[in-house]
Amino acid sequence: MIGYFKDLLLNIFIIFTPLFFYPYIHKTKSRILLYRFLLYILFSIAIISTMSFPIHLNGLIYDFRSIPLIIGSLYGGLPVSILLYLTVLLCRHFLGSPNEFIYIAALLPSFVLFVFVYKVYSSLKLTYKIIVSVILCSLIKLITFTIYLSWTGRTELLFDKPLATLETYVLQGIIVGLCVYVIEFLNKYFHMQEEVIKSEKMKIVGDMAASVAHEIRNPLTTVRGFIELLGTAYLDKEKKDFYKRICFEELDRAQLIITDYLSLAKPDPEVIEKININDEISYLSNVLLTYANYNNIQINETKLKDNSLIIVGDRYKFRQALINIGKNAIEAMQGGGVLELKTNKSNDHVVIVISDTGNGMTSEQIKRLGTPYYSTKEKGTGLGTMVSFGIIKKMNGKIEIKSEIGKGTEFKLIFPNR
Repeated sequence: MIGYFKDLLLNIFIIFTPLFFYPYIHKTKSRILLYRFLLYILFSIAIISTMSFPIHLNGLIYDFRSIPLIIGSLYGGLPVSILLYLTVLLCRHFLGSPNEFIYIAALLPSFVLFVFVYKVYSSLKLTYKIIVSVILCSLIKLITFTIYLSWTGRTELLFDKPLATLETYVLQGIIVGLCVYVIEFLNKYFHMQEEVIKSEKMKIVGDMAASVAHEIRNPLTTVRGFIELLGTAYLDKEKKDFYKRICFEELDRAQLIITDYLSLAKPDPEVIEKININDEISYLSNVLLTYANYNNIQINETKLKDNSLIIVGDRYKFRQALINIGKNAIEAMQGGGVLELKTNKSNDHVVIVISDTGNGMTSEQIKRLGTPYYSTKEKGTGLGTMVSFGIIKKMNGKIEIKSEIGKGTEFKLIFPNR
């Protein structure tokens, strides 16, 4: 009895072993040949192992080969099924079992039965799949035993100790049902995981599109403002040329922004150059001027008269970051206000201060600022600020934010002086 239970537990362990590796095999499902090959390897090993360590019951050498045979066939398809059936026959041959041709004839009806069941199996619900697999596994063993024992003249073994035989069939049915349930659960889990990944990708695409629109809107708004100024009567040629240059520079910046987002998967090398901070603050003030006037905002510049305020980085990306921060500052002053742009120097570091007299932020909002998809604006995506912060940090810059509700916000950008 102890030996019986030992062999029984060993067989159960062998049968469930392929399920531990199934999640790894499922990853290859898109490569159908590899997927079927790996399934065949796993379940053929289970078949060979169960046949090598059988259970002796009622004078018969009994094992659970039918379980990996059916499970592997149902989830591997017809090619895997044929290989598994051949594996059973070959293993039986090498184990020296008698009456090979009789056994082949006894096993053949079960294969025909499987072919009919397999056609509808994948469309069944979980409950019906479990029921069908249990019935199929039991019928395979019953049909094979009946034909084999009838041809070998030992039909009396079919009715000897029926209770013990029934127990093995029940145990076999439970194991098959559990195997099907686990595989279906894993398949459902993987399907849900794939759906989540797809939805996340679609969300990223949507957010990326919103971010691109947000970033491009800045230079387009500037161009619109200067085009309106170009239509002003009696505008002298010098100002016209100046406004035209700003428009072209902003259109070039919009083109670069589009190029940057299109090349995220394969980024191009950045153009690293020396950047004069005072020049960039003047540029920022000119770019934001029309937008500030439209929103009743006054822009004040306070620049340190020092030509050594130089940093190193990509000029166009740096401008993109400054304009985004400046534009957000203007939008925070809904009832008008003052935008301060300052440059300074502190301990071999260049300091840029962009401050407003707007709504201000709480300490919790400051902590979340620059994180994906967080924005203090009702229709904001937060991606523009995130990109700006990323550009600054990539240039070895530091960002310090001070804010008070109702009084305004101060952005202090600190860069190594080069």
